[in-house]
Amino acid sequence: MSFFTAEQTIFFVDDDASLRTANAQTLDLAGLPVEAFPDAAAVLPRIAADFPGIVVTDIRMPGMDGLELRAAIHAVDPDIPVILITGHADVAMAVRALHDGAFDFLTKPFASDHLVGAARRALAHRALILDNRRLTAAAAAIDSPLIGESAAMDRLRETIAQLAQADIDVLIEGETGTGKELVAHMLHRRSRRSPASLIAVNCAALPHELAEAELFGSDLIDRATGKLGQAGRIRSAHRGTLFLDEIDTMHAAVQAKLLRVIEEREVQPIGAAAPEPVDLRIVAASKIDLMEAVRAGAFREDLYYRLNVVKLRLPPLRERRSDIPQTFAFFLDEAAAKIGVEGFRIDDGVRRHLVEHDWPGNVRELRNFAYSVVMNLPSDVGLAGVATELTLAERVQRFEATIIRDTLAQTRGNIADTMRHLGLPRKTLYDKMQRLGIDPKGFRA
Repeated sequence: MSFFTAEQTIFFVDDDASLRTANAQTLDLAGLPVEAFPDAAAVLPRIAADFPGIVVTDIRMPGMDGLELRAAIHAVDPDIPVILITGHADVAMAVRALHDGAFDFLTKPFASDHLVGAARRALAHRALILDNRRLTAAAAAIDSPLIGESAAMDRLRETIAQLAQADIDVLIEGETGTGKELVAHMLHRRSRRSPASLIAVNCAALPHELAEAELFGSDLIDRATGKLGQAGRIRSAHRGTLFLDEIDTMHAAVQAKLLRVIEEREVQPIGAAAPEPVDLRIVAASKIDLMEAVRAGAFREDLYYRLNVVKLRLPPLRERRSDIPQTFAFFLDEAAAKIGVEGFRIDDGVRRHLVEHDWPGNVRELRNFAYSVVMNLPSDVGLAGVATELTLAERVQRFEATIIRDTLAQTRGNIADTMRHLGLPRKTLYDKMQRLGIDPKGFRA
């Protein structure tokens, strides 16, 4: 089974044409995407900070050698895995390079499965690095992500403010797109731990073969696994926050080791003689009800209760429809600012979609819809075209009025049903209707 993404590529660098061709064919036959280069000068222009692949290079080459190439690559991005190929005489030099950041080294002559195995591990490691960056970028994309005035969102904001200072472990449950990673970053940024790092781990992207070393670290110099003195995510989160996203997908064997970390606040890296203390806060997230996973035998009950010190449930959009207009208007303005479009209004087709759609992808889906609306101006996705410029508040009021009127029409003016459908307290609903000039009597049969 492969754990790398389709866009990942192995850059193989060797000045020996026959070895270059043979090793590239080995990787290709193993189903690994590979490009071969005769020297470092040919590969360096292809390296960028968002390069999703890895580099395998011979050490001894004319011009820039493999060690210099490794240093040049890591000057661009120190997290790009570089595997060195060396002769027996250069083993000590390769070991020093490992301590300087190389991912692994292979000693000539090496078996083809050693090359394939090292490349697979490096590709999986790079995928994890980029996924962690994606989580961090997603959290930073919106400075104030919890948009909405519903009672559910008010309670959530208050709870986050209290929990941020409490320094206790938190379990976040919510459907896809409800903002679990954003809440985790808010808890960290508002806590006393904010000067240290938040280390994010997407458990669904963590291959079982790499999970222990990635999480718990390794004090071994073990070329068979390619993990040389690796700190591990848990030790990297010391004095900060460890965010375990999609923890419901974590392998059972890793769950058992994680339980000890939570109970003892210590971690024992692979090959270490004794455990090390760690000072961290754990925030875990799941898109399913973890107790249901416990009942199904898919998640450890003791781990669940250790994680479930405080549980935050993030409500889906369909349970707080009154927040849809304001949230959509926020994303609409965000998209318009990025694309350079101003002063448009939406048509009835977009309004109907906002009201009638259940938004299974939640806030993420709503944001994507707002961007698609703006980027398709003035196509048939629902924009009436550029009109008199409306402020954010004016757009919110128009959306709110449409949603309240449509809901009153569906409930035939029944206030209790309207409150329940919109997730609004009675006073808030009446205040909005009064401000918007809506009379519920007109909707009664």
